[in-house]
Amino acid sequence: MSYQHQYVDGTRIHFPVGKIVCIGRNYAEHAKELDNPVPTEPLLFIKPGSCAVPLEGGFSIPADRGAVHYEAEIAVLIGKPLSTRPSAEEVLDAISGFAPALDLTLRDKQAELKAKGLPWEVAKSFDGAAVLAPFVSNGTFADLTDIPVRLTINGEVRQDGNSSLMLNPIVPMIQYMAGCFSLQAGDVILTGTPAGVGPLNVGDELVLELPGASRFESSVR
Repeated sequence: MSYQHQYVDGTRIHFPVGKIVCIGRNYAEHAKELDNPVPTEPLLFIKPGSCAVPLEGGFSIPADRGAVHYEAEIAVLIGKPLSTRPSAEEVLDAISGFAPALDLTLRDKQAELKAKGLPWEVAKSFDGAAVLAPFVSNGTFADLTDIPVRLTINGEVRQDGNSSLMLNPIVPMIQYMAGCFSLQAGDVILTGTPAGVGPLNVGDELVLELPGASRFESSVR
């Protein structure tokens, strides 16, 4: 199924699907659970827009590339260009929406690449590696440092985080990203995952939500 940005009411968002800019180890407890050092500055990587798939209706995972881990994240949709270290006001004005998302990772492959000091793209950018739900509009959250995100699998809460726990809060994070490379309308920011990551299996039933704002059911096919 092809992916297109949309709001929770089904309205399609006219922006093209751009790049997906991710930040690694943005929650200290997640860094610790994978025995990774906590970064002293934002750790960025990019997924191509081609790896995005919709959450609704279910999604598939690779069957022959080792463990596929889920990472629930708060996704931010960019609606206006940003570059050259924008102000906080410009960042807030450029945000079009928020959604829960899954950053999928080929964990065995990532560990192998990390051990060799190589880039992670093969483990992070495969087709279907960014599972995106529909967005709620900007303005839904009065405080961007207090956005909850939760993932439940087969009736068990696996991840339950909040943007208040981020090492790099959403607005300064986007300012930093835009200072490194231009952001365009249609780009998505994945803001990091809280502790509790683990493997996905075919047949898993998922509930992914920004509690109080949006809730979606899905499954692994």
